[in-house]
Amino acid sequence: MTPMEQYYETMASTVIKGLEKRQIEGYYCKTSKEAVEKIMGMIPEGSSVAWGGSTTLTQTGMMDALKSSSLKLIDRSSASSPEEKKALERESFGANYYFMSTNAITTDGELVNIDGNGNRVAALVYGPDHVVILAGMNKVAADVEAAIKRVHTNAAPPNTMRLGLRTPCSQTGICKDCTSPDCICAHMVVTRFNRLQGRIKVFLIGEELGF
Repeated sequence: MTPMEQYYETMASTVIKGLEKRQIEGYYCKTSKEAVEKIMGMIPEGSSVAWGGSTTLTQTGMMDALKSSSLKLIDRSSASSPEEKKALERESFGANYYFMSTNAITTDGELVNIDGNGNRVAALVYGPDHVVILAGMNKVAADVEAAIKRVHTNAAPPNTMRLGLRTPCSQTGICKDCTSPDCICAHMVVTRFNRLQGRIKVFLIGEELGF
């Protein structure tokens, strides 16, 4: 085991203890492959699944696994009109399983997410029966303040570039705390406790994933 592998495993153990006291299930997987296999083995046949926008889901192979399965997919990208897309986004709130990453997670187990439209954080908070979160260990931050700074510094600027949005951070790489029409930092949600025990599951992965 390399020093970095040992560090990730040790830090993940600390984070998982923080998650447990918040009634959030935490798991650690050394690789994306291990995480995807474990998750797919937990989902009952015939379940409906939906997801929020996430580079991590693509990088880990989670999206490929879902799309090649026989599960019922609620895929807003398949919409042929804005109206159909809106209907699919609303249908996703009734999914058995909702997949996403998290913008940051504190060492004490708090999830920090910042969204533009808010559909992803809305599904995290309420709706789907189960929420499955995949996150690389690079998403871990010391506390909520550091997590928010991480999002504004490391996540929002590249995401605006990925989405082709015109915000100050997409032009300069630096957060300007903007109120641009394209702002993707419109909604900030800190999940500090999960009242529905067993609903939220976090899979920490010993790799650098997402933004």
